[in-house]
Amino acid sequence: MSNDDLRIWLNHFEYHAQHARHVPSGLTDHLTAAERSSVAGSIATFQLGEQSEGAALLRAAERFARAHDMTSLLRVFEFFVREEQRHAALLGAFMDDHGIARKRRDWTDRMFRCVRRLAGLELCVYVLISAELIGKVYYRALEAATGCQRLRVLCRILVCEELAHVGFESQLLLALRARRSAPVRALMRLAHRTFFLATASVVWLTHRPVLRSSGYDARSFLRSCLAQYSFYLEPPAMTVAHTSLR
Repeated sequence: MSNDDLRIWLNHFEYHAQHARHVPSGLTDHLTAAERSSVAGSIATFQLGEQSEGAALLRAAERFARAHDMTSLLRVFEFFVREEQRHAALLGAFMDDHGIARKRRDWTDRMFRCVRRLAGLELCVYVLISAELIGKVYYRALEAATGCQRLRVLCRILVCEELAHVGFESQLLLALRARRSAPVRALMRLAHRTFFLATASVVWLTHRPVLRSSGYDARSFLRSCLAQYSFYLEPPAMTVAHTSLR
């Protein structure tokens, strides 16, 4: 990933910061009692996860940018964090309008935050992309689990913006991975896939009502999450060869 690549990503995030997507007014905004019971706690957990200040990530990005002369990297991550916080605000506004209580803490959120605090940039991004790849599957399931137009459009906005996030994160991770020896790459892949599968399994266990409402069982949910993982982080060898840091 060169500085030219980073400038492209910086332009993307700057543009979308200035032209933020929003949920149009005039959409129906009704949750049935059954839908509210199914989705309320689940949405609250994801909203909590989206609202991180990103201090550990930004510190790691600053150190990495200095060490590798990647001048735009920190700015990209600053815009990235702000977009995640805007996701939290959109979800929070929906929750407030529907009387859904916000969470102050959740053990899954604490687990992710603890790992990120102890990590350098590469591990931070591995943790982030795990959450976002699984989040893409979750938000599509949430959209399918409700007839509320406002919530359905909100889910589409989140998935759309997560697509850019995982595109950036995967390009960076593949570039970093390409610099490693083959045995190290294999070990890292095994460790990350194990972490990813464990995380997806936890999401299944803690968000079953929403996922089942949209037609998932444990096997199909994990299969969908792994398909996302493979698409972004296990591309053909020729693609990887062209992503190494210059």
